[in-house]
Amino acid sequence: MRNGATVCDEDTRGESIALKLASFRTGSRTSFGAALEDGFVDLGARFGEDYAELRSFLAKGGPTDRRVRELLEKGTADAGFDDVEFLPVIPNPDKILCVGLNYRDHVEETGRQQAEHPTVFIRLAGSQVGHRGPLLKPAESDRLDFEGELAVVIGKAGRRIKAEEALSHVAGYACYNDASVRDWQRHTSQWGPGKNFMSTGAFGPWMVTSDDIDPTAKPLKLETRVNGEVMQRTTTDRMIFPIAEIIRYVSTFAMLQPGDVIVTGTPGGVGAARDPQRFLEPGDRVEVEIEGIGTLVNDVKAETV
Repeated sequence: MRNGATVCDEDTRGESIALKLASFRTGSRTSFGAALEDGFVDLGARFGEDYAELRSFLAKGGPTDRRVRELLEKGTADAGFDDVEFLPVIPNPDKILCVGLNYRDHVEETGRQQAEHPTVFIRLAGSQVGHRGPLLKPAESDRLDFEGELAVVIGKAGRRIKAEEALSHVAGYACYNDASVRDWQRHTSQWGPGKNFMSTGAFGPWMVTSDDIDPTAKPLKLETRVNGEVMQRTTTDRMIFPIAEIIRYVSTFAMLQPGDVIVTGTPGGVGAARDPQRFLEPGDRVEVEIEGIGTLVNDVKAETV
């Protein structure tokens, strides 16, 4: 520390760099790191005094820390991908704001009308699971459904953000499976119960920083597979409300904070709209792959009660 500031606030500051950032557990310790080809550089172990977790790494400008660049240039992983337990990319966000009905083919398959404003609902952080973690089919329902989506991770705080400035508030992008318990979702007009069963929101495997990809400049392919069968396929330019407009809208009523997550909506092809319907069962494997990011993989298990 120097004059109440972290070391990275002064002479270690540089240009931001493209990173794949993840949260994970190694042994009994929770940490975060940057992905190389063969594993993670454990940034939490190296710089934990400056950055307590990935959320604070983003808030304090960690992607511009020259020490991170120098460490990654050495190209040596501290732990292999199989040696860690993946956690949700941001395990402790201040808020998770999800957008429903944001692709026209999904609006059509649900029989709804296109909305004038984004349809926003809240997912709780405790409902999330990381890459390779089990999606839990609750005992209360046989209607667990998949929803592959692009997640936006906020890197800079803001309120009433203008659309033309919105992307400067984005730290990066990740894969998300906003799995939904359909009958509970439709108990009332409020979707919250069906969107917040434990271990139904899969988030991972990592976030790719906005220095590396920009889905608004080059649309990204998104594909959801169940047991290898393609269920959803789209590109991110097919969103009804683009990312900048979503950020403008939600920041009108909420102060966005670093580490906040915005889940941007699912395309057509969900299990509830199929004929016959295709809900998830224990033993199924769900993959959400987004071009330029990676593949989020989760196996379905029955929740033990």
